Amino acid sequence: MTKYYIILLTLCLFSCTNNKKSKVDPDGNTETVSRLPYFNSTDFTPDWKKGTHKIPNFKFLNQNGDTITNQTFYGKIYVSDFFFTTCPGICPKLTKNMYFLQEHYKNNDSIMFLSHTVMPWMDTVDRLKEYAVQNNIDDTSWNLVTGDKDALYTIARKGYFADEDFIKTQDENNFIHTENFILIDSKGYIRGVYNGTIEIDMKRLIRHIKILQKEV
Repeated sequence: MTKYYIILLTLCLFSCTNNKKSKVDPDGNTETVSRLPYFNSTDFTPDWKKGTHKIPNFKFLNQNGDTITNQTFYGKIYVSDFFFTTCPGICPKLTKNMYFLQEHYKNNDSIMFLSHTVMPWMDTVDRLKEYAVQNNIDDTSWNLVTGDKDALYTIARKGYFADEDFIKTQDENNFIHTENFILIDSKGYIRGVYNGTIEIDMKRLIRHIKILQKEV
């Protein structure tokens, strides 16, 4: 949660010094951000000039048993998160809000979604398929992936900087669980982090996706 609020504060401060007069959008928001920063390190310090950290190469299996790699998202903007199918806590909220995004972009094939299980020993391909059917997940845009535990945990921690506990303790035995949605641009750079349990943050995420679409 800490790094989420730091990022939000940074964007707000930037908007106040951007020489643009704030305008109220249809949702009543006054945030004025004309471009998004890059996030190149685990402390999520924004870099407004360039990206130096790309999501590393990965290879997992989705709910249909298909191989999913970086190439699946080549030239696409996508939103990534981490979950597990039997989670009784925040995961239902994450899935609900990712579904909201799926429906919002259902006619836009340039936007995709990627959910990684953090319990691959439980979440097999068959279990992910069952979960996808239960939650009306569209497999043309939203991939639920499983695979090798070490590969999944490495991509979470070193690729998406998604595990705050690991950042603090460097304990590889810690269980990964995060409420963050991570926004990745069409070139593989991290461009935003959002609380995936909060509806208002989904609206902010949609506004930021619009900015990335203009950038492309």
